[in-house]
Amino acid sequence: MNIELKINGEKRLITDADPSMPLLWVLRDILGMTGTKYSCGMAKCGTCVVLLDGTPVNSCVLPVAEATRAEITTIEGLSAAGDHPVQEAWIEEDVTQCGYCQGGQILTAVALLQKNPNPSDADIDEVMSDVLCRCGTYPRIRAAVKNAAGRIAK
Repeated sequence: MNIELKINGEKRLITDADPSMPLLWVLRDILGMTGTKYSCGMAKCGTCVVLLDGTPVNSCVLPVAEATRAEITTIEGLSAAGDHPVQEAWIEEDVTQCGYCQGGQILTAVALLQKNPNPSDADIDEVMSDVLCRCGTYPRIRAAVKNAAGRIAK
């Protein structure tokens, strides 16, 4: 069965995937896009988040067939040069420690700021808690989201 996806603005034809295969495995194993990480496999940690029409989704449990009519954005597609305001804020606030969750964290922050360009600490904490950071960089994550909000507002 042929499955057509629109990933990072590019149409991709998948010819060797079962429609029930999780989108994560299509991205990683078939397309070689390894920026989206695997961690729990149960939609509990947020490490595998991609944006589906701008909404964060856990790609580890999303059947690829359910993504065929959406624009999929992965961490690789956010900015080719790494200069998206959220990515710049992440660097400036020195958020990354091990880095494993950062794709999910950054994409979740992007979606938050698209919906709420001036989030409170409580707004940030509520939304960002969907992505677990085993290194505990939550204060830096909050600071980076606020930093990015300021960059986007300019």
